[in-house]
Amino acid sequence: MAAPALGALLLLGAAAVGGREVSMQYNPGWNGSSVNVLHVRAVGRSDALHYVWSTIGAPSVLLVATRSPDSALSIDWGRLLSPAPTGAVWIDPPGSVVYAAAVVFTKLFEYSNANASEEVFYPTYDLSDFSWDSINRTMNHTALTAELRGVPTSDSSGSFSNGSLAFRVTAYESGGRDGALPGLLHTANSSKVEFVLAGAAPRGNGSRFVLEVATVEERGAASRLRSVRSIDDEYTPTIFETLSLVAESPNDSSPLSFLQWKATAYGSQHPTRGDGIRCRAGGLRAAGGTRPPSAIVRAYFGDGAGSAYSVSAINVSFGGEDGGAYQERRYLSWSALLGFGLPPEDAFSPLIVSIVAAALGAPLLLLLLGAAALLCARRRPYSEYEPIN
Repeated sequence: MAAPALGALLLLGAAAVGGREVSMQYNPGWNGSSVNVLHVRAVGRSDALHYVWSTIGAPSVLLVATRSPDSALSIDWGRLLSPAPTGAVWIDPPGSVVYAAAVVFTKLFEYSNANASEEVFYPTYDLSDFSWDSINRTMNHTALTAELRGVPTSDSSGSFSNGSLAFRVTAYESGGRDGALPGLLHTANSSKVEFVLAGAAPRGNGSRFVLEVATVEERGAASRLRSVRSIDDEYTPTIFETLSLVAESPNDSSPLSFLQWKATAYGSQHPTRGDGIRCRAGGLRAAGGTRPPSAIVRAYFGDGAGSAYSVSAINVSFGGEDGGAYQERRYLSWSALLGFGLPPEDAFSPLIVSIVAAALGAPLLLLLLGAAALLCARRRPYSEYEPIN
């Protein structure tokens, strides 16, 4: 990425200080409802961010940052729905684009332990082979939310006869913190996605699940997995680790985009600290020339995987060693934040600051009081006369 473009991207934080004007549009420029494209446009004072969600292929989101508040999404629908969608999606004016990336949710793995040393994997759920409901029925223009919900097109095991898999999208006009667990801190340069598996019957005793997530970056940008630990768990009780998959500039390692989450999932629609499910991330791996199974990604980036752009993948797993968390409740939710620039970082909460201040201040206060008492004792007036009874 050229230095001027990177500099423009770094100004997004300043542009978002006063908040953004966010709009949502379903299948822009087309009246059909057989496929899903959701365009979320977040306009600042001197820029605009575009999030283009789609289930044409695997569920995915295209992220584009521009230096113009008037930038607009254009789609050639005939080409997008064809077997060769390259060039079907672009931003006008093209020169306003300063950065683009994508996140693709490709597969869901299910496995269980046959014994202490052997794991049994069941047939993989390929999310590009799912049938998805219309986003239009779930869009809330006030709350800025929408839901991509689907089931496998072929479900020979009947696991999804009473269940579904969904990705819930939330856009933000300004910075803040979610009230519900895991209490993610967000900025106006980010959106939230919540992965939900609900009602699907597990195919084994104590089944655990793994979600494969792929990221697409322009040539030269490097993706890195970061882990930050903290002693502060006020907003996400018992969870002390935050993970971020960050795309960095090839010039100075400045953050360009991110996918961030807490090291937990939940087994309830209205979670409390007791509903936490263990969440772990596997190592980040390069996908080489593997083409992302997403029409919207191919439409924007083309077919040059490995040359024009790079693809990386990571597995996010859910469940403890016994896998009983999902077996009991048949509900799993995992939330992540995605956006541009530097990932949000939690400062110490007022409660932790007070506790630390008290812990450090109490000994100091006792020391000062002791010194004052000693000083007063030394200055006490002395008389050689005995008192008269």
